[in-house]
Amino acid sequence: MNDEFKGKSGKVKVMYVRGGDESKKGGKNPRTGKGGPRQDDSRRPSRNADSKPRGGRDRDALPSDSPWRTVSRAPSATEEARPDHGGISGKSYIDPEQIRRQRMEETRVYGENACQALFQSRPDCIVRAWFVQSVTPRFRDALKWMAANRKAYHVVEEDELVKASGTEHHGGVCFLIKKRMGMPVSEWLSNAGEKDCVLALEDIGNPHNLGGMMRSCAHFGAKGLLVDDASLLESGAAVRTAEGGAEHIQAISGESFAAALSAFRKAGYTIVTTSSHKGMPLAQAEFPAKMVLVLGQERDGLSETTMQQGDLSVSISGTGNVESLNVSVATGILLAEWWRQNA
Repeated sequence: MNDEFKGKSGKVKVMYVRGGDESKKGGKNPRTGKGGPRQDDSRRPSRNADSKPRGGRDRDALPSDSPWRTVSRAPSATEEARPDHGGISGKSYIDPEQIRRQRMEETRVYGENACQALFQSRPDCIVRAWFVQSVTPRFRDALKWMAANRKAYHVVEEDELVKASGTEHHGGVCFLIKKRMGMPVSEWLSNAGEKDCVLALEDIGNPHNLGGMMRSCAHFGAKGLLVDDASLLESGAAVRTAEGGAEHIQAISGESFAAALSAFRKAGYTIVTTSSHKGMPLAQAEFPAKMVLVLGQERDGLSETTMQQGDLSVSISGTGNVESLNVSVATGILLAEWWRQNA
């Protein structure tokens, strides 16, 4: 009887097991063609029963006339499902669930200014880094720090950095980092100063708009961004567009968008909503020192529920040749006015 299966290496393993008659008569090996019937029925003398081969295994555990032999077995369905990750034995196993959790906790950021600012403000969040040769002189301090703190980094070619960062607009450097979590509203309020402008974003997810808004916030002194998903502010495109501004911004999160706005109002903040077509003209508005500036997506604007929560509604006047301003541009104009009145 023969049985065969292919291992992971692609090689075919063949197992031959003798039947009862064959074990007595002997015969040629069907694979090699060698061997044949013995002249007598004598067998090789077995080892002393008290002696064991090297490694401590007792080879006399089975009767000498047993047709069974130690053979390789086919891997089980569970073993076949496990990916081979290499390692010393070639069979090390990494839990896919663990990899999934790590990926949810990590993100890639890129762009020279963004990565320089990140290294200056929170180097401990860096997990791994990639550089092209031309930028390494400007990251000399970062390279020394990573070497001293056993952080992996790689100097690679352009095409390898495209793969590592996932974009051609990497700026010659990419960091794999641990994401920051959103700060609870209650914690933010307990540490707020006399002057505080918080940006609240309803259903805004475009990373380039978010990056432009973070850059304006950093320039005009608005340090908090109320968002539903804090990880949006950590995307590579958003951080790169912010050009270092992301390091001066803290994401704020609440149980819900409406509940968070209510908490800010109770703490003495003025809720300022925005609209393209209605509301007080910006030139006539008086912005308080503590306020939450609420913005929505360009197409639909703020929801009716959020509009009703506003204490003050403002609009930015213009020619009317276009429907509205880009939301990140509007943010810069509104924050500039708050800064002018309160700085």
